[in-house]
Amino acid sequence: MKKVLKEILTVLLPVALGAFIMYWVYRDFDFERVGRVLLHGTSWGWMVLSLLFGVLGHVLRGWRWKQTLAPLGACPATSNCVDAIFISYATSLVLPRLGEVSRCGVLARYDQVSFSKSLGTVVTERLLDGVCVLLLAGGTFLLQMPVFLRFFAETGTKIPSLLHLLTSPWFYVAFLSVASVLVLLYYLLRMLSFFERVKGVVLHVWEGIVSLRRVAHVWLFVFYTVAIWLCYFLHFYLTFYCFGFTSSLGLLAGLVMFVGGTFAVIVPTPNGAGPWHFAVITMMMLYGVSDADASMFALIVHGIQTLLVIVLGVYGWLHAVWANRRGAARP
Repeated sequence: MKKVLKEILTVLLPVALGAFIMYWVYRDFDFERVGRVLLHGTSWGWMVLSLLFGVLGHVLRGWRWKQTLAPLGACPATSNCVDAIFISYATSLVLPRLGEVSRCGVLARYDQVSFSKSLGTVVTERLLDGVCVLLLAGGTFLLQMPVFLRFFAETGTKIPSLLHLLTSPWFYVAFLSVASVLVLLYYLLRMLSFFERVKGVVLHVWEGIVSLRRVAHVWLFVFYTVAIWLCYFLHFYLTFYCFGFTSSLGLLAGLVMFVGGTFAVIVPTPNGAGPWHFAVITMMMLYGVSDADASMFALIVHGIQTLLVIVLGVYGWLHAVWANRRGAARP
C-alpha cells in the first residue's frame, strides 16, 4: 500500500506543481484571444520550420546515442535508437525524469542491449548536456548581464531585503521550483544508494559512463552534440517569427530566453509546464513585450511543442513495434 501511494504521489506531485504555477501565471489571462491568434495571428510556415528542427534534434540525439553504445559492443538498430528517444520524451510528460529509463528499456527489449550499460551512457549524455548548458548560459550571461540582473531583481531571486522576498509573488514560484528540484535530487540519491548495494549493476553503469572515452569518430560526436543544441535553439527561436509581437526580438533575446527556459525545465513538471512559462514570460517582458503577449506566446508555443512530443512518442512506439515485428528496423 505504501509503495502504491508513493508511485501515485510521484505522478501527482509534479502535475500539481505545474498546475499551481500555471494557474498563478494565467489567473487573469484572456483565453478567448488564443483562438483568434491561432487562426489569424500565427505564421504557420515558421511554426512548421521550428517543429522540423525539434524533430531533427531528437533524431540526432538518437544517432549520437548509437555512437556511444558502440564501444560497449552494442549494435542496436538506428531506427530503434531514434524511436527510443521519441518514446522517452513522451514518457517524461507522464512520469518526469523517467524517460531515460524507458529508452534503455526499448533497446533492452528489441536489441538485447544491457539495460544497465545503456543507462550508463545516458548518465554520461546528461552530464555532457549539463556542461553544454552551463557553457551556453555562461556566454549568454556575459553578453546580456543587465537583462539577467533585472530578471533576478524583478522575480525576487536575487538577495535583497527579506521584506522584498516575502512580498514578491514570483519568489514563491521560484521557491517551489527549487524545492521540487531538491526533492528530485533526494530521490535520485536514494536510488544511487540502492544501486550501490548491487555491485554488478553499478559496474555495468560505470562501464557505460566511461564508454565515451573509447567512442570512435570523435569529431562526428562533437558535430552531433553541437548540432543537437543548435536544433533545440532554433526549435525555440524560430517561433519568434510566428507572431507579430515577437518577430522583432533579436538573436540575443532568443538566447536569453532559451537559457532561462532550459534551466526552468529542470523542475520536475510535465515538459516544464509552469516553470518554463514563468521564465520565458518574465524574460520576454524585459525586452518590451507586454504581459498579455508574452503569456500568449508561451502558452501557444509550449502547447504546440508538447503536442509534437506526444505525436513523436506515439509514432516512436508504433514504429518500434511494427519495424521489429517485421524485422524491418534499420541497422
